[in-house]
Parts: sequence; structure tokens; C-alpha cells
Amino acid sequence: MKILLVENDETIAQLVREAVAELDYILEWAIDGLAGLELAASSTYDLILLAVMLPDIDGINCCQKLRHQGDLTPIILLASDNSTPKPTELDFGIYDYLVKPFNPQDLLARIQALLLRDYNSLVPLRWELLSLDPSNFQVTYSGKLLHLTAQEYAILELFLRNSKRIFTQNTILDYLGSLEEIPSKIVVRSQIKSLRQKLKKAGAPADFIETIYGLGYQIKSPHNRIGSDGVDRKKPRFNQSNIKAIWEKNKQKYIARLTVVEQAVTALQSGNLSKTLQEKALQSVHTLAGSVGSFGFSEASEISREIEKLLKSEEAPVQSKIQKLSELVFYLRKELETDKVSLSKSSISEENIYSQCFLPVKPESRLLIVDDDRELAESLVEEAIAWGMQVEAVFDIAQAREAIACQKPNVVLLDLCFPDSADNGFELLAELNAVQPPIPVLVFTAKESFVDRIKVARLGGRSFLQKPISTVGVMEAIAYVLQQADLPLAKLLIVDDDPQVLDYLYSLLEPWGFKLILLDDPQKFWDTLETSVPDFLILDIEMPEFSGIELCQVVRNDPRWHELPVLCLSERKDSSILHQVFAAGADDYVQKPIVGPELIARLLNRLEREQMRRFLAEIDGLTGISNRRNSIQELTRLIHLAERHKKPFCLMLLDLDWFKDINDQYGHEAGDRVLAKLGELLKQNFRCEDVVGRWGGEEFAIGLYGMNKSQGVARLTTFLEIFRSTPFTDASDRVFHVSFSAGVAEYPADGTDLQTLYRQADRMLYQAKAAGRNRVLSI
Repeated sequence: MKILLVENDETIAQLVREAVAELDYILEWAIDGLAGLELAASSTYDLILLAVMLPDIDGINCCQKLRHQGDLTPIILLASDNSTPKPTELDFGIYDYLVKPFNPQDLLARIQALLLRDYNSLVPLRWELLSLDPSNFQVTYSGKLLHLTAQEYAILELFLRNSKRIFTQNTILDYLGSLEEIPSKIVVRSQIKSLRQKLKKAGAPADFIETIYGLGYQIKSPHNRIGSDGVDRKKPRFNQSNIKAIWEKNKQKYIARLTVVEQAVTALQSGNLSKTLQEKALQSVHTLAGSVGSFGFSEASEISREIEKLLKSEEAPVQSKIQKLSELVFYLRKELETDKVSLSKSSISEENIYSQCFLPVKPESRLLIVDDDRELAESLVEEAIAWGMQVEAVFDIAQAREAIACQKPNVVLLDLCFPDSADNGFELLAELNAVQPPIPVLVFTAKESFVDRIKVARLGGRSFLQKPISTVGVMEAIAYVLQQADLPLAKLLIVDDDPQVLDYLYSLLEPWGFKLILLDDPQKFWDTLETSVPDFLILDIEMPEFSGIELCQVVRNDPRWHELPVLCLSERKDSSILHQVFAAGADDYVQKPIVGPELIARLLNRLEREQMRRFLAEIDGLTGISNRRNSIQELTRLIHLAERHKKPFCLMLLDLDWFKDINDQYGHEAGDRVLAKLGELLKQNFRCEDVVGRWGGEEFAIGLYGMNKSQGVARLTTFLEIFRSTPFTDASDRVFHVSFSAGVAEYPADGTDLQTLYRQADRMLYQAKAAGRNRVLSI
């Protein structure tokens, strides 16, 4: 991509240049409007960034001239507070605008969103045997026509036009947000899966669209295993050369801090140490103690701590203390001026990242099932294939060892008991946990023993599943374990007044797929927090003006942020500071110098727990579908979407018939199985973008975007037939069937908000019950 920047402020131009460099885009810079017009006339650009205030001809007039010349290149205006474009001026073909000063990440997001959506070319796209013709929206592979949905077509076109890019789920989600379907990550995964199946059916390789774990998806060719920057994107790119480059870039800044400390020691020797110089030296040596160890200078870090203790001492300086300070400063300079950046325990390498944090590298999830129940194993194989997994089933421990030696799986589903074998599942579990990296294992057993649960946990088992359990339930547990192994795409806000520490943390964390917001000025903390909305907060404790502990307290005092995970950094680790950190509400603490693998492991662990907390807060435990609170939020969102796009929306309420009698006659355990099965069938028979929620007891709500009342009634009537034909059994093996009654309402015909629609659907539900139950009614 090629971008033209027209901006007379050199500082802004440099900021934009550095930001755009992250995307590997080409940037050309014009310092005034006339020069910008000349460049636009002489070259072709994918995007123009145009300042409003320019010395000769302003940005609005530049835009008018470009449009009059027939130039339709997308334009983003860069406006100052007093030059914000008026609504009438936005009619001159301006796609978007940002007000200075702006966050570089906001600029990047707008550039990416605009470039991803601006595809005007009707030239057919080809990739190996695949052809996509935008003029008639036809896609063929080896001459065979593919029948794609609008979203499948959009994703495929996106990949073809950007064949060297890896697209995260969030990026694809932003792109699909321009369509009228409901965008969600589930939709992305579902559409990718469906698109792969259609391509494979037409003769394309199974991995035509490749999954790059922790990063996203990419269209694949025989020569497309390496990214456009020459880096293998299946592994973190952080290595020793990164550390050395950062050190060389910032070495003189650390030496300058050391010089301040030397000046303080010299002044102390002559009896002229001022309070100002002492405080400046303390701040400098404190920074050295907390930072240089991250670059491998562990000895220098320890020396800095010793110097800091001596300078802080309130005792009268004696000659022995002054002499010791002088010696320590001498050795500190000697350490820091060495040319060799070592990788000590305080640094990080690819190897020790992989040894401490499991990171799958295969493009497809491969499941190995180890169970002597052949019928059950075969049903699990069918379900796993439907979920898009590569799967193999074996029926004893010896076969399992052979299968693993032949091809290492991504995850293992393991029974503990093999009556016909001397071996048992515990032995294999221990072996798999000893592999580096460990293979995730889900234990699947009919035995119910707390002792066994403890033993499985000690041996590294990731989940303990009690038979009987539905095949869908097993697959959901497997999918969750695989998600735990995936790299999280989380947004981190890191606040530290030392830019060198921020540089180090960026190089450490960026390859792991984190989106990073780095802040070295704590005064801007609150504004940055509110604009960036992070998933995780990392705070340095010792900062001028505002300490990390104070910032943590501010966060915890606001209801919007009281659950935001917070990790504190400090070079201190005495009981006093630990008490302050956790009393302020922080979740975790890491001591400087930062040990890379330790920080990554803590982040992954905390994010995993936060993901589970959100899951438990949003999902009904018995049925596995949304709870009332979460489904209300999602239903409200769909109503707003329907209003914005002038689409229908259908709300359906269903209630199980005679459910109290079922519990009384067959037992509450059987009643729970009915509810769980209903949740399972609802997930199977409704679209992934539909909202399906349990509203309490035996009442359920379903929201269908883009469907009118008659369509909703037809869908739910078909589902009623499926559900009432499903047999259930109680503890005495008595077979029974269950039906439900339902009422349907439509937006906007029956109401324009959720409360009104609910009342109408509820009214129809009770009419259905009064009419004899086992039916779906609407007005």
C-alpha cells in the first residue's frame, strides 16, 4: 500500500511515518498543499492523509481540486481543534478525519479499516487455480463454480487482495462489520470453516486458507510460509538481536544516568552534596536498578540496588561509606560499558519462552482419542470431524504411544481405565505431561473419585470429564483447552516513566499477539485508559507525581474499571511494598529486572482466568447458552442493529410444558437433563449469530435478526417438532417426551424496544398455553 501525507508540521509527519511503518506501507510526504497536489497528479496512492491547516492552500480546497480532477483516492483529514471540518465540507469526498493531537493507534485503525473496505477494482483476481471475478461476484476453482455466501465471498476477496497479510479475527470482524450480517468472532470462525469446506470440495488443498496460531488467517501458497518481512510468523520473533538493538539505542541514556550518580558521589566526597543532586542521583540509580537487568546486566542491577541503599541512608556519611560508593560506581560503569549484551536469567530467548509457555505451532488442530469403548470413540470421531478437527481414535495405551510417536497431536482425550491392559491412563498422562512442550490432555472417565481428580491435576491434566457426557459437551471442553493454548489477542496498557523499559516490554510482548498501548507520562493515564479501553493494565510503582499504587487505587474506585486486571512492577520486594500493592487492589506483582518468561506466564494465566470469569458471568452453567443478563444485552444490540439497517427482528419466548410435573414424576435429575438437552439442541439448530438465552427456570428467549414474524414462527415450529420427538429417560429407564409452548413478536410491528416486544411475545406464549400447549403462536 502507498500513502501520501500532506502535512507541514514535521513532528506530526515523523509520528505518522513511524506509525505507518508498523504496517509496512510506503509513505511519501509533501510539506504543503501545492506539493501534495503535484505528487497526487504524478503518482497513484491508495490513501491520502491531508492536513486541514496548510501554508498555501488548505486541506479542504486541496480535496476539492482532487475531486474535480477525477481523483477518487480515499482521504483522511488531519484537523486541529479550530479547523474541524464542517458537515458540509465532508461532502467533498472526505472519508474520515482525526483531530490533533491523535493517538497513532487510532490513526492506524482508521487507515486499515478504510483500505480494507475501499475495493473499487473490477479486475479478476487469480491465485493458483482459483479465480474471483468482482464484476459478477463469481468464484471458480479449476473451472468449478463455488456457491459462496456474501460473507464467504468478502473474506476470500480480502485474502486475495492482500495475499501477503495475516488477518486477525478482529480485523476480519471489522471488515465484515460493513455488511448487514451480525459480526462476531463466532461468525468469522464459522465462515472460514465453511469457505474451506467449499474450496476443498472443489479440489483445493485443505489448508488453502492457513491458520497462523496466535495471529490469524492467511491465504497459502507453496512459497507463502514466511511473512512479507521475511519472518516466520508461527513463532515469536523476539530474540537476542532484539535485546541488543534496544540496548544500543538507549545505552547512552543509561550512561547519562550513571554520570549523575558519579557527580553525586564526587560531591559527597567533597562534602558538597546538595539535596537536589541527591534526589536526582537516587532517581537515576533507581531506574538503573530496575532496567538494566532486563538487558542481561544482572550484576549491574545488583550494584545499582546497593548504591541506592547507601545514598538513601540517613546516617552521617563516613569515609568507609564514601569509599564503598566510589568503588560501586566504578564497577557499575565498567559493567555498563561492556560491549556484550548477555542473556542471563533476567533476559529472554525463544527457547526458554517455549519451555515455560505452551505454544501450538500446527496449522490444524489434531485430536487423539484413547478409549476402549469403540462405539463411543466412533461417535466422538464423527463429532470432531464436524468441528473441523483432524482426529484419530485408538483403543489401548500401546496404540496411543505408537500414534503419538508417529504424529504428535495438539490435544488428547484419554480414558483412565483399560480393563484388558496392564497399563492405565495415569501412566500415559504422566508421559504426555513430561513432553516439552506438554501435550494438553483431557481425562474422560466413568470413575468418580476425588483422589483421581487430585492425581489428574498433579499430573498436568487440563480437564476432568465425567461420563456420561454428550459428544458436543466433550468437543466444547476440547475447544476450550485448545483456546487456552492459543495466544491471546488482548489489549495491554503499560505505564512506566522509563521509555527504555517500555521499549523492552514492547519487544518482549508484541510478538505474542498483544496489542500494546505504551505510556511514559502518568499524567495522561486517565485519558489514555478511557480512550484505549484495555483488557489488562501494567503499572510501574515508582513514578514521579503519581505512583502506580495511586493509579491502581483510582482504577479500583471507578465502577467501570474495578474488575480490570492490574499487574504492578517494582524493583522492590519487601513486605511493605507487597502489602501496599495488594491493598490497592492489584492482582499481581513482578519484580524488576523483569524476567521475560515469568511476566509472559503471569499474563497468560491472568488473561485465562479473566476469560473464564467472563464466561461464567455470561453463560448459564446447566444449558451452556447465554444467561438472562448477557442475552438481554445481546438482544438489545440486535434491536439497535435492526433499527439502523431497517431490518426486521424476531423475539421468541418458549416455556417447557408441564415441567413441574416432569420434575415430580421423573425426578429433578431427569429435569436437568431435559434443560441441558434443550440448550444443546438450540445451539445446533439456530444460527451462531442468533441470540439464544435461558431467562430462568424453564423459560428461554431467542432473537433472530433479519427475520420477520412468519419466518420466526416457521423456524420455531420446525424446532418444536425436533425437540418433542427427542426421547428422555429417568433413573428407572422410563422413556418420556417433552414439548414447549412459544410466543413470537416482531420489531417494529409489535414494539420498538425489548420490554415492549417481551410483553407481546409473553402474551402470545400464554395464549399458546391456554390453547392446549405444544404450539407456537403470534398475532
